[in-house]
Amino acid sequence: MQKKIVVLTGAGVSAESGIKTFRDADGLWEGYDVMEIASPIGWEKDQKRVLEFYNQRRRQLLTVDPNSAHTALAELEKEFDVEIITQNIDDLHERAGSTKVTHLHGELLKARSTFNENLVLDWKQDIKPGDFCEFNYQLRPHVVWFGEAVPMFEKAMEIVVEADILMIIGTSMQVYPAAGLVDFTPQGIPVYFIDPKPNIQEKGNLHIIAEKASIGVPQLVQELINSA
Repeated sequence: MQKKIVVLTGAGVSAESGIKTFRDADGLWEGYDVMEIASPIGWEKDQKRVLEFYNQRRRQLLTVDPNSAHTALAELEKEFDVEIITQNIDDLHERAGSTKVTHLHGELLKARSTFNENLVLDWKQDIKPGDFCEFNYQLRPHVVWFGEAVPMFEKAMEIVVEADILMIIGTSMQVYPAAGLVDFTPQGIPVYFIDPKPNIQEKGNLHIIAEKASIGVPQLVQELINSA
């Protein structure tokens, strides 16, 4: 039976493909009040501005490609049962070939109805005011905003409980509820933390790889495949 590897990924994985990250000094969100463009209150206040913000991000996403971290994780599926839980709203894991990806914070290439949150559509173009669902309600980005529930969190919890190995890549693990997922992993399993500036110390079953994702992930993937 294949071992199960659960991978938690954050903005650091996508940053190397050219996706600007939320916390970077030159981050895309700088100059914006987060609550104005990523909260239900901001949406009620100025739908046009919120739509344009995500339209810009969607356009940019369509111009970039997966990097070696994404492709290495897809490669891992040859030897292991791999489940990726990502905080990222891009589709770079899927484009690289990963087949089991859970998006905690939604997906940029989808739109959803403001009338029924379960009515979700594939959407690669701009969302404009007047783009309605079949019930004549405005469409919005299919992303989880501040102050909203994280509907995929329960599924993510069920996945990490079954992990034989945990990989944490490109995330500071400071954003909740995502950061809390580590607490649900079986005790004592190997945990690999890949980050160029790790904010935790190596100890016991926790192994630190102080590299950016495009270097550290292929390196670890090769080691795991060789030992399988």
